[in-house]
Amino acid sequence: TSVVKQKYDDLIGKGLTPIQRWGQPDDIGRAVVAIAEGYFPFSTGEVINVDGGFHLRRL
Repeated sequence: TSVVKQKYDDLIGKGLTPIQRWGQPDDIGRAVVAIAEGYFPFSTGEVINVDGGFHLRRL
């Protein structure tokens, strides 16, 4: 809803995430391409967080 979007716009702007913007479809697409093209040949069973740092715990 617009209320929730405004809430998170404010939180993101105040530093909720290290990258202070909403994610875009291209952000996901680049991660998918990297996996599909084999850019991580030495990685196995990894979780790739494409969330602007939202997964990081606050200190």
